[in-house]
Parts: sequence; structure tokens; C-alpha cells
Amino acid sequence: MADSWVNSWVNSSVDSAERIGSDLHLELTGPGGRRAALVRALREAVRSGRLAPGTRLPPYRSLAADLGVARNTVADAYAELVAEGWLTARQGSGTRVAERAEPLRPAARVPKKSPPRARGPRHDLMQGTPDTSAFPRAAWLASYRRALQQAPNEVFGPGDPAGRVELREALTEYLARARGVRTEPGRIVICSGFAHALRLLFGGGVLRGPLAVEAYGLGFHREVLAAAGVRTVPLPLDEHGARVDRLGRERSVLLTPAHQFPTGGPLHPARRAAVVDWARARDGLVLEDDYDGEFRYDRKPVGAIQGLDPERVIHIGSVSKSLSPAVRLGWMVLPERYVDAVRATKGEREAWSSVLDQLCLADFLTSGSYDRHVRRMRQRYRGRRDRLVTALAEHAPHIEVTGVAAGLHAVLRLPPGTESSAVKAAAWQGIALDGLAAFRHPETDMPAVDGLVVGYATPSEHAYGPALEALCGALPPP
Repeated sequence: MADSWVNSWVNSSVDSAERIGSDLHLELTGPGGRRAALVRALREAVRSGRLAPGTRLPPYRSLAADLGVARNTVADAYAELVAEGWLTARQGSGTRVAERAEPLRPAARVPKKSPPRARGPRHDLMQGTPDTSAFPRAAWLASYRRALQQAPNEVFGPGDPAGRVELREALTEYLARARGVRTEPGRIVICSGFAHALRLLFGGGVLRGPLAVEAYGLGFHREVLAAAGVRTVPLPLDEHGARVDRLGRERSVLLTPAHQFPTGGPLHPARRAAVVDWARARDGLVLEDDYDGEFRYDRKPVGAIQGLDPERVIHIGSVSKSLSPAVRLGWMVLPERYVDAVRATKGEREAWSSVLDQLCLADFLTSGSYDRHVRRMRQRYRGRRDRLVTALAEHAPHIEVTGVAAGLHAVLRLPPGTESSAVKAAAWQGIALDGLAAFRHPETDMPAVDGLVVGYATPSEHAYGPALEALCGALPPP
């Protein structure tokens, strides 16, 4: 009788990969024969909860092969446990752990109380993150489906360290049209973002320090450079951007020329030309961080410096602000002399970005979905910016707002000596934001400026109004 139900189930399922059942690790130890040891091991697995109610067991032939025992040994063990109520066996359903075979709970064990979960801020005004609720899910899914359906078989094997040619071709067209970048697909290398680009360029030994940087910038980027042994030299800032006239014997300079991060404002045209002249005269290099160049509100976008001299500028961008930081895709537009070295450094497969995501972004660009999304978000963020400026004009007219012509954040200038207390007051109101001091280079001789960096893109639409109200309540009085 036991053989009849086991053989019937196996014959109907042995060729179906979906009905093979779960992998099962059992140790056949203890007194008695192999069948007795198997029965004990299966009982204990159910009793302890390793095999949950409803779990499908492997066919007896598969388990016999895994354990190195005779098929009848497993068949007899299954039959005994079915008779005892530990297992069930039905035609077409296989052998499963019985639903009533609940695992025993040790009486002496007292469940540990989970520590209370720390509550996050009520209002998130941190810079650097887009409105995640606005990710274009439907359009992205449509592009992913098209990309997957049209992908040649070789996509699923080893590929080009530079990235998929479909994406590099799409970026060549887009960057030329939208950012004034002059390049070709062979001079673009795909990466996972700006920090990854820095690791490839400096950690891989393609470039060496010292590197001039803006006096205010992301500390995380300085940490990445320091880990690669690169000394950074701060350049002061003024109303026209970085003081490139202070460049000296550095090998290269890192700038955010379209929208200085975090203080705001583009690099003055005369200084854009001057930094390219410096690079030509010293055989140096300009690294251009184009982190939010698409989001300009009050006048036409400022084109990329790379267009002035493609052989002296490395243009670096990503979709972390325009789409989402969860889409780990960025790009480097390289002078020809660095292409082979960067490709060789990136040669390890673990450093590659997902090929399927690359194909999806390529379709997203060529189908026009990226442009439509950027235009939609530009309008939304401009509205957010205007609401911030209006709220401050009504409730805190003594606070100057700067850096609002572009980007996803603004800087609120504060009276000298009030930044620390304002950051604490904001935290007391449940607001997450940064003070300007968090971005100051520790070695700069530039006078410190008090201010708050307010990310107006981060909150969802329904959360933005309450966040503005709380922010106004946390600002220092006149």
C-alpha cells in the first residue's frame, strides 16, 4: 500500500521541475537501521519547525539519491509518517508536512523583547534625494519589458566593461542635446554613480592627487578620495563660484559648475574658460560633477564645461537625482587617452552595473520617457521651490534664501553664530536637515558662513506643507 501511493505520486511528477519539492538536509544518526534514523530525523525536523506545515518534501527517489539510501527505505519512512499524521500524501499534491503538525515550543524559552524601534524624523528635508513617490513605475516597467524582449542572447553572458553599447549610444545623443556634451559611445564608461567613478579614477590609479576641490562639498566624496590616498586642496567660493584663480600645482580639479553644491549658483562663464585654460597650460584635468544639471528653473540650463574641451574634462553624471538613487547607473565621458585605463580598471565583473538596468535606461532615454519625466519633475520641484520661498517671505522675511535657480535644495542664510542652534531647533521639531558646516572642507581658509541646507524635493506632496510649517517654526528670530 505504501509503495502504491509513493510510486503514483513520483510517476506523475518526476519530470516536473516545479514539483520536485524543497531541498532537505537530514542527518541519519542514532540507533536502529536507516529507515528508523530517517523517520526520527523527519519527525525532529517537523517538531522543531525546520519543516513548516504545508512544506512539500522531495520525491522519495530524489531524497534516496541525496541520502545514499535505498528508495524503499524512503518510501517506507514516508508511509509511516503519513500513518502517524506527521505527513500527508495526495494525488497531484505530493508529500507535505501535515497542517496540524505544529512545531513544539520549548517551555523554558522566554521570547526576547525586541528593542523599541527608533522613530525617524517627522519631516525629511535632507538634500540629495528626489521625491521617491514620483518614480515613473509604469514607464520604467514598460521600458524594462521592451528591453528584455528585444535583448539578444549575448546580453546574458560576459559583456563589455565600458557598459552596453545601447546605453552609451543613447547617452551620446541625450548628453549632446540636453547638456552640450561632445562625445561618442566609445568614450563613455558606465558606472554605478559618482562615488564609483571616483573609486575607478583614483582608487584604480588612473589619476593621482593632489586634487583641488571646492571649499564646500560632500564630505563623503572627500572620504572616498582620502581612502584612495588623494590629498584634496580646497578652493574658496564667492558669488561667482569656485576661485579657480587659486589653482596652483594640483594635477586636477573637481567642480560642480552647473550648480555649486551645496551653496548654489553656476560657475561664472569667465571662470569656466579660465579653468579650461589652466588645464591646457598645466596638462591638467577638470572633473565635472553634473549631479543635477537637468533641473534649472529661471533660465536656460547651463551647458557642461566638457563642451569647451573634451580632452581636458571628465564629465560625470548619474540618474540618482533625476530618477532615483536606487537605480545604480551613472556614466563617465572620458578624454580619449583615459578610456583604455578606465576600462581596464573596471574589468572586474563585480564592479559592473546591471546589464538589464542599462538596457532599460537606454530604452527609457530613446523612447522619450526620460525627457517627459524630467520635464514633469522640473515643474513639480519648481512649485516646491516657490512654496518654500513664499513661506519664508511670509513667516521669516529676515532669512535670505539662495541657490534656488536650480537643483533640488536651497540654502537659508542665517545670522552669524546661529547655525548650530537652528539645526538643534529643527531636530526638536522633528525635521531632518543639514547645516552648511557639515559640508565645509576642514582645511579651507574661507570664512565660515552660517546656513541651513533644505532639500525641498525629498518629501512627498502631502508631507511638504507640514514640513514647511515646522521649518518656519524652527528658524531663529530676527
